[in-house]
Amino acid sequence: MQSSLHNPARLEVIFDDDHSVANAGLALVAMCSQMLGIEDAANEFVALGDRPGASRPGRKILTLLHSMVAGGDCIDDVDVLRSGSTGQVLAHRVMAPSTCGTFLRSFTFGHVRQLDRLFGTILQRAWTAGAGPGDEPMTIDIDSTICEVHGSDKQGAAYGYTKVLGYHPLVATRADTGEVLHIRQRKGSANSGRGTKRFIEELVARLRRAGASGALTLRADSGFFSWKTVDTLKAKNVAFSITVPKNPAVAGAIDRIDEKDWTPIGYTEDGEAHVGETIYKKERLIIRRTRLTGNQAQLFADWRYHAFITNRQGTTVFLDADHRRHAVVELAIRDWKEGSGANHCPSGVFAANAAWLLLAALAHNLVRWVAALGVGTDGPVVTKTIRRRLITLPGRITHRSRRRILHLPTDWPWKQDFLTAASRLGALPRLC
Repeated sequence: MQSSLHNPARLEVIFDDDHSVANAGLALVAMCSQMLGIEDAANEFVALGDRPGASRPGRKILTLLHSMVAGGDCIDDVDVLRSGSTGQVLAHRVMAPSTCGTFLRSFTFGHVRQLDRLFGTILQRAWTAGAGPGDEPMTIDIDSTICEVHGSDKQGAAYGYTKVLGYHPLVATRADTGEVLHIRQRKGSANSGRGTKRFIEELVARLRRAGASGALTLRADSGFFSWKTVDTLKAKNVAFSITVPKNPAVAGAIDRIDEKDWTPIGYTEDGEAHVGETIYKKERLIIRRTRLTGNQAQLFADWRYHAFITNRQGTTVFLDADHRRHAVVELAIRDWKEGSGANHCPSGVFAANAAWLLLAALAHNLVRWVAALGVGTDGPVVTKTIRRRLITLPGRITHRSRRRILHLPTDWPWKQDFLTAASRLGALPRLC
């Protein structure tokens, strides 16, 4: 028989602990935010003039960022930061949800561009602190995604090819870490490639300013294929690997490949695959063809072709395998959306939602920088894993000898990672 001490029905719940801290790991994020000088930079770059909510933009931006880092996906979730003694680990005053909402609704297109400049500046500072690629080669993946909205009164929201009501932003991510490098809000009806030329120009300039001095490679799917995009990448000295749609000219180029020039590559047990190469309008055209074998061969007896153009050096087998790794952009976008502000856009104002997405991207990067600069993780780590292990753990604040002490759970499985991150982030010089 179950003891009365362990009977949930006999558990009494009282919300009366003023010293408790929700999401105590925000202390690490606050250290990283202070090191990057986000509040001062926001006060410098984001100027709303005499519009509502113009005062002290840095506080409001940090409040929204830290709410999203903790998993908040709407403006009301800001109130989590106002519970117990949570605000004492943040080193800034937590603003009310209504204040943050007024602040976001005051944004215009120009103010969103100011916030975009802030995003680029913080990226540069994080990379200067040690999170950047330096002079190593870096691969960039670009893609578009659907950011859902709820309700019909949303400026610019529309049904696109996915039949989901929302916006259709452009996103650029760093292949090896999953960081969001650049994001641009667009209407829901925008096609995949709309604005790609300007987006790439801004992206490359941002990366060079941030300290990425090595070779750059950009990968994209067929939604972003255009000769204007190719010319832009060449002008910026960026290598590319872009899927091309199978039009009659591409099909004709594939048909001219001699059968002996196809190279077998590894594939599934009941299938076979080859890669081949030809020239398409003076560019390398690399093709992968696949088909089923065995008992299922009659379902798809013909070859299926997947082609992309590239100006990179290397064998067809290597370049094909690397181009297929472009799929990691889907994982990065899913990671950015999952359990945080990128789940959906909360406002009815287009510019407010554009600002919201930028802040969601910066919050996503903050989580990754805490892991990269604090724990020193190699390669991409799922954001929800970092959040569960280092951020959303309970804590309690006490005071002794004019010092604040943050008490965390005994035998926390990732105690050493937390202490290592606190030590490393606390030792980094403040960048401003």
